Amino acid sequence: MSDRIDRMGRLLVVVVGVLVAALVGWLLFVEYVTNIADLLGILLVILVAGVGLRLASGFAGSKFPQYNVAEVGVEGPITRDGGGSKPIPTGPVGATADEIVDQVEQADDDPAVDALLVHLNTPGGEVVPSDDIRNAVEAFDGPTVAYATDVCASGGYWIASGCDELWARDLSVVGSIGVIGSRPNLADLAERLGVSYEQFTAGEYKDAGTPLKQIEPEEREYLQSIIDDLYGKFVGRVSEGRELTEGEIRETEARVYLGDDAAEMGLVDSLGTKEAVKDRLEEELGEEVTVREFEPQRGPLARVGMGARTVAYAFGAGLASRIDADGLGFEFRT
Repeated sequence: MSDRIDRMGRLLVVVVGVLVAALVGWLLFVEYVTNIADLLGILLVILVAGVGLRLASGFAGSKFPQYNVAEVGVEGPITRDGGGSKPIPTGPVGATADEIVDQVEQADDDPAVDALLVHLNTPGGEVVPSDDIRNAVEAFDGPTVAYATDVCASGGYWIASGCDELWARDLSVVGSIGVIGSRPNLADLAERLGVSYEQFTAGEYKDAGTPLKQIEPEEREYLQSIIDDLYGKFVGRVSEGRELTEGEIRETEARVYLGDDAAEMGLVDSLGTKEAVKDRLEEELGEEVTVREFEPQRGPLARVGMGARTVAYAFGAGLASRIDADGLGFEFRT
């Protein structure tokens, strides 16, 4: 009954808005401006009516929302800024972690939204941005369901563990609960080219992981300890969110599994299409579900920049990015 009233209310607001705009246009451009050709007046009336339709539709949409579930997508590598701080993109450009967090918070603040659907198609990415998204999802006031399509690995699974349920397809690739630290070793190449590395640092491990010198045993131990600590936190997050023991999670050995195998192991709650997920949300909410996709709000310059990085990756920058674009340092990824 309330849904029918909402539809009638939206229709009434739109009709009234169009009639008012058309009347204003007629008075301004036909009735009182006699020196303007009738045709031009009619065109201007139509233009004003169109503007009125758009404004009235927006107002009606805000007053009588047609959705009760928000969908937020996490697609491509998870990064803080979409790879924008690096001269070479690290992968296909999707929404940045900060944008995704903002979308989740907008959905949480929207009085029309009763549940959150997190669409995951990501191989993982940076550790802290993944945790930021997970925290935002976990803080959402209402049911949260993660839905994996092609890939839900590593940082993607980190995020999924903060949701109430995780759904996947039977052929989805799920898992990779692990952490990797990487550095290119250019020491031999530098030696052949006659390039030497001179150290000017304060602190014994300040240049640990620098690619222009061979890594020392104590440096390797130090960096591995960071990897182990991050892995322990990852396992703890998943154990808490998925109600699995830490031993069960470590036994996966950071492998990936197809959806049906992941479901048998308890890494996934249910298998099904997006329609099945919507049916589950309808069961949870006790009413018909309409999903609205929340997207990043970007200005023209930001859209151009993201588009340029996408084109750069498509032309082969992804291959080049396998070498640390900063030229220094040790990179941690989930």
